[in-house]
Amino acid sequence: MNVTEVQEFLDTEFPQMNHGGKTFSIESVRPRGAVVRMQYHDRHIRPGGTISGPSMMALADYAMYVALLAGLGPVALAVTTNLSINFLRKPGPRDMLADCEVMKLGSRLAVGEVRLTSEGSDEIVAHVVCTYAIPPEK
Repeated sequence: MNVTEVQEFLDTEFPQMNHGGKTFSIESVRPRGAVVRMQYHDRHIRPGGTISGPSMMALADYAMYVALLAGLGPVALAVTTNLSINFLRKPGPRDMLADCEVMKLGSRLAVGEVRLTSEGSDEIVAHVVCTYAIPPEK
């Protein structure tokens, strides 16, 4: 699937992602990878003025799902089975980018790595490893 196809699928199958306004957008997809943007918005901020952990986790999880959809096609029932995140530094008050690389794509499980950065910086603010369960083909 290309960017447009993935976005249309997500808008149809998961409209709740855009509740309150759209803040996630797909920048690009590639074989076994994707880049997703989370627009800076007050709803992603925690006390202290930084991007909240749950917002960063959501961005990483979304990026992994986008990368899987781009590679596998429209699989609505692929689900997260594990997500591990290491917060490395305080992100700046700006858009955040998630660069996902699918490291293993098996018939039942996929494992990916996501690097989160603040727009305009190459410094990684969080490192994430995700595992997704892929439903069996019927």
